Amino acid sequence: MNAGGYLKLAGAGFRRFTAYRRAAVAGLVANVVFAVIRQAILLAAVSESAGIAGYDAVAVGSYVWLGQGLYSVVLLWGDSELAGRIRGGGIVIDLCRPWDLQLALFAGDLGRAAFAVPMRLLPPVIVGAALFPFRWPEELLTWPLLAVSVGLALVVSFGLRFLVNLATFWTMEIRGIAVLYGVVSGVLSGLTLPVDFFPGWARTALWCTPFPAMLQAPVTIFVENGSPDLLLLHQAGYAVALILLGRAVLSRARRKLVVQGG
Repeated sequence: MNAGGYLKLAGAGFRRFTAYRRAAVAGLVANVVFAVIRQAILLAAVSESAGIAGYDAVAVGSYVWLGQGLYSVVLLWGDSELAGRIRGGGIVIDLCRPWDLQLALFAGDLGRAAFAVPMRLLPPVIVGAALFPFRWPEELLTWPLLAVSVGLALVVSFGLRFLVNLATFWTMEIRGIAVLYGVVSGVLSGLTLPVDFFPGWARTALWCTPFPAMLQAPVTIFVENGSPDLLLLHQAGYAVALILLGRAVLSRARRKLVVQGG
């Protein structure tokens, strides 16, 4: 399949999610409610201690509202559509199509993310900036760096979700793995609280994993609280590593594939 085919898959991914506008609005309302709760808790924490790890009341507002919208763009909680096709045998058809399966799935995910930006990311940021202390980037260069960081965050997230789904080739059921991944990704990515709030040894350990690349890195770039060069390098390194690992695991899974009932 040529590049135009993958662009069409991305467009199809976008149109697919436009059919669920009411669900998107409901999810947006839930995002705003949870953001208000998290804002109150973290604001109390930094106010009591006169700031934590470079986060004051204004930076916390940016962290909460950007992060609350961003996790829907990168799809932090994961999905199980590929796992279902593996269990049901539909993966055989997918593997026979004239495409690169990993790239085709990423194209569809890119379309989904493009829909999530105006529906799930921008509205929370606008609400947070209008109602609470909020810090916009002071450097003009921060905006293109943020766009690159969000793109890399999506690649890292896709790479991890792809690997979780591929585990179905060996286990046939990944609900336990998916639940564990959802809990771990929420805490280690910086969604629950900033990674900078952890003790020094824990921060070092967390940044040795790909999870902060999905959320904490773009948020840190937005609030201008770290080195963007190192953050982007961290994201790019894990993005490449996870994509290559996914391709290796998929190649191995092809040799193991057994279709139930046939």
